[in-house]
Amino acid sequence: MGQRLVVIGLDAAGGSAASQARKRRPDLEVVAFERGRATSYSACGIPYWVSGAVRSEEALIARTPEQHRANGIDVRMRTEVTAIDLRSRTVSWRDLDDGREGSEGFDELVYAAGSVPMRPPVPGIDAAGVHGVQVLDDGVALREELSRPGVRRVVVVGGGYIGLEIAEACRVRGLEVTVVDRSPTPVGTFDPDVGEFIADAARGNGIDLVLSDAVSRIEVDDDGRACGVVTGSGRQIEADVVVLGLGVRPNVALAREAGIPLGASGGIAVDVRMRTGIEGVWAAGDCVESWHRLSGQRMVVALGTHANKQGRVAGINIGGGYATFPGVIGTAITKVCDLEVARTGLSSAEAQEAGFSFVTASVDSTTRAGYFPGAEPIRIKMIAERRSGRLLGAQIVGRAGSAKRIDTLAVCIWEGMGVEEVLSLDLSYAPPFSPVWDPVLITARKAFEAVEADARGE
Repeated sequence: MGQRLVVIGLDAAGGSAASQARKRRPDLEVVAFERGRATSYSACGIPYWVSGAVRSEEALIARTPEQHRANGIDVRMRTEVTAIDLRSRTVSWRDLDDGREGSEGFDELVYAAGSVPMRPPVPGIDAAGVHGVQVLDDGVALREELSRPGVRRVVVVGGGYIGLEIAEACRVRGLEVTVVDRSPTPVGTFDPDVGEFIADAARGNGIDLVLSDAVSRIEVDDDGRACGVVTGSGRQIEADVVVLGLGVRPNVALAREAGIPLGASGGIAVDVRMRTGIEGVWAAGDCVESWHRLSGQRMVVALGTHANKQGRVAGINIGGGYATFPGVIGTAITKVCDLEVARTGLSSAEAQEAGFSFVTASVDSTTRAGYFPGAEPIRIKMIAERRSGRLLGAQIVGRAGSAKRIDTLAVCIWEGMGVEEVLSLDLSYAPPFSPVWDPVLITARKAFEAVEADARGE
């Protein structure tokens, strides 16, 4: 009998791992368990499906169970792994539709169980009408909820990426939306001055922001359904639907119970090859911790980009090849109403926490030559290390055509470039695409001047 690989979770990380391993070892028996109704889908696209910008659920699915099966993967849908026994090298499973139970042996195991929405321990959090948004099934449930007769008011708890994306989706559907967040500005991974632009954009789209305040309880009506929230300051907000947009935490309960080591971040501890330290046991995706190339800290980053790469690395290694995952630098991008926002590297708070001394520079410019039709405002902020001038972080906020410039700066940070090098980059220019001095170059020049002034003691 040949070797058997068992994969827990068949979305980005699990799907990539299974496909890569099977591709390199055609004799490998691959069994994949997926508790949901879909495989290899774009969770990041769920808010846009909720809004109607994406027309169908099927459009979010990159590879169906049937396509995985055609590649030789034994896919068990709607089947939840309930336990892992490392001593006997088996997993226990339960069919969520008919209740059948069983076990499956493995020689290699990939733990790719993803993440689960954060649910604060407040009264009413488990009431009907309270929704997390993490997997495709959550999107299905939320769409159905928002389509109920009489639904008019939505409260989103949390003003991070997913919270604001869901808030915008609800506004597109014509609903009244309030976002409650404990931070003074939305999306706390951005510096407060950039966060103010995000707040203005949300308010300009009719989203009511309740900031520097947290939800203390969710009100429940006589039918057991959420009907409002109460904040720590005592503010009462009526709601027909409550959506949790507080981010996610790694789904590691099974790993913890099995004795698979966890790191200080709460995610599964893995090395650069995605090994857990237990022979034949690998992990990848939202459930693992990654190494930040600048701060040196271990952190959990729940992004499909990293999940796909980590799954690929695990699969290549299981298949007999060699691959490593080199870490993360915190690059992220989103759209808040008609505002584009992006970041890479460290924020000011993160740089300070990591022990860096730094200077900052911000520039307001336009996405195209100022005289060219369609030029839109853009602001770029850079964070540079004192003395060395090494670029530590960058943030961009602006209208259409702004945010993808972050990729240039991500490459610069990845390669350890200083702001003096950045300002000399040979970037493309034509009036329909940028001013003659691209905003990236202008900001780098200003950041370099700040580094020089700091060195002179000015």
